[in-house]
Amino acid sequence: MPEGKKDMITQETVTAVPREGKFNKNAARRVRAKGKVPAVVYGAAEPAVAVEVDPKQIQKILHSETGHNSIFDLAVAGSTAKVMIVDWQYEPIKGKLIHIDFKRIALDKPIRVEVPIQLTGVAVGVKTQGGILDQMLREVEIECLPGDIPNSIAVDVSELTFGMVLRVSDLPHTGKLKFLTPEDKPVAHVVSIKEEVVATPDAEAAAAAAAPAEPEVVKKGKQETAEGAAAAAAPAAEKSDKGGKK
Repeated sequence: MPEGKKDMITQETVTAVPREGKFNKNAARRVRAKGKVPAVVYGAAEPAVAVEVDPKQIQKILHSETGHNSIFDLAVAGSTAKVMIVDWQYEPIKGKLIHIDFKRIALDKPIRVEVPIQLTGVAVGVKTQGGILDQMLREVEIECLPGDIPNSIAVDVSELTFGMVLRVSDLPHTGKLKFLTPEDKPVAHVVSIKEEVVATPDAEAAAAAAAPAEPEVVKKGKQETAEGAAAAAAPAAEKSDKGGKK
């Protein structure tokens, strides 16, 4: 089954306002107090620029069908560039966006992205053998031109039985996509229901007691750092031609 395809290049235009002065945590708090989100835009061999954006526009893009793989226009100080959201961070308690990283995109150069794997059909091992389908890999890394980024990569698991393992090599391959995830990496298999561990109240209590006391930071990518360092280090930190989780 061919991979799902949506137009990743949207007509959405996000307006960003350049930030001035010191780029530290206090400055970032002042930006958020105004209802904006501090961000950095970098890439395409151009200097990194610290900006602030409207979080509603970013949320709209992140929650669209194409999500963070969407390519859109970012307007900054009279100039416009095609960008993608490559990193984003949420505040752990209230779940508000607190930082964004944008990367400038050249439409004629391949980029690396991660796209979700969509399993379709009902596996024989589930339908007639009483098992359950276990998906071990949910995203695959690929390289392609920005205009060829698929919304998802769909694969039919109807023939999957006990003892069979679906691997990256079994996903639909086209000449437009280069798979960077190892071809032998398992994607899904059918397991016996008996293999499923049923959590008892005692087991749940033990797990809760063993859990760390500190809350886990809800974010995509990096922890919040001094934003001046983020703006200066972003170009050096970006991967070769490569384009955030929770």
